[in-house]
Amino acid sequence: MTLRTAHIGLNVTDLDRSLAFYRDVLGFALLAEGKEDDRRYAFLGDGGDQPVLTLWQQARAPYEAGRAGLHHLALAADSVDRVREYETALRAAGVEFAHEGVVAHREGSASGGIFFHDPDGTRLEISAPHGAEDAPAPHGSAPTCGFF
Repeated sequence: MTLRTAHIGLNVTDLDRSLAFYRDVLGFALLAEGKEDDRRYAFLGDGGDQPVLTLWQQARAPYEAGRAGLHHLALAADSVDRVREYETALRAAGVEFAHEGVVAHREGSASGGIFFHDPDGTRLEISAPHGAEDAPAPHGSAPTCGFF
């Protein structure tokens, strides 16, 4: 039996703020929402009826990179041009990036993308499998996605 990812669940400190980010900036569709004060959540999808990402308003503090658990959430785009479209939308929303523009996953890699943080500080990546051949690699031979 082979397992696959069903959905990713993120704890957030402010559901309204996170929902606006993931829905309005990154383009996920709202599939369902829980609005009870002590049980707020949102199920987000990518056009189908199954959730891809779930947001749970349960966190009392922002993401802590130094703790065990989620390292980063990697999202895939079809092309580097599409990655750049996301970069434009994210910059318009005031998001700060770990690197300037599209960077390669490692030296000589054709794959690459952008690296940034959501409103709670969770590390995010949007990448494409090809098109970053001429992009810089911030960490030489070490994987870019591992060190931001």
